Amino acid sequence: MGFHVFDTYVKSKNGYVMHFDVITDKNDTEKAITFAKEWLKNIGEKDAKITTEECRFCHTQSVSEEIEIEIMTNGYFIAKMEGCPQ
Repeated sequence: MGFHVFDTYVKSKNGYVMHFDVITDKNDTEKAITFAKEWLKNIGEKDAKITTEECRFCHTQSVSEEIEIEIMTNGYFIAKMEGCPQ
């Protein structure tokens, strides 16, 4: 099954850039933005600006079983790249 990857760059409240991918089974940018906002809220960045400028469809790929389970459970998976909290 192909999962859709949305490349995302968001400025944190401290001014640094967080780069992460939103991976979901829906090829829907607005849904990806909603998922990103949910995750940002969970890490204390609820006021971060995120629009179609910061979150863009990148490609479709297969994922590991662990990631697929998380997507099927939560609707999405966040792949942290740079500047994201552990």
